[in-house]
Amino acid sequence: MSFIPKTAFRFAIPVFALCMMVLLTASVTKAGEIYTSGWSGAAIDGTDPVAYFTDGRAVEGSKIFTMKWRGATWRFASAENLATFKAAPEKYAPQYGGYCAWAVSQGYSAKIDPDAWKIVDGKLYLNYSKGVQRRWQQDMAGNIAKGDANWPKVRAGLN
Repeated sequence: MSFIPKTAFRFAIPVFALCMMVLLTASVTKAGEIYTSGWSGAAIDGTDPVAYFTDGRAVEGSKIFTMKWRGATWRFASAENLATFKAAPEKYAPQYGGYCAWAVSQGYSAKIDPDAWKIVDGKLYLNYSKGVQRRWQQDMAGNIAKGDANWPKVRAGLN
């Protein structure tokens, strides 16, 4: 029968603590002005922001066509879409840093579903789900006005 020497525990606890600190730090640094998900750090769950405007649908971006902007990695379906975004990122980036437009209109942040989207007055808005999007669309103008007013405070709470 084998046993674990007491000295192993002396090293295990600090190693475990160090690992937890690294994980917690990675989670904390992930929060920011641009919504990213998973360990990839990709904005809009890796969806091409330009494609919403050009294709009228959510299109998965490629790891080949990427750029860093505002601390996040943005993925694109083509070199052309990458160049288009590079020329005018503010035009194609989603409002409220890609966080759920309904949540921001209510004063908090929430993740999004890339398939729950709407372009209003040339601006891309994303929502948590299609159900939440339907609620948001019941008063889009009012919810956009509330979101615009709430975004500075919500954004400040993300960093």
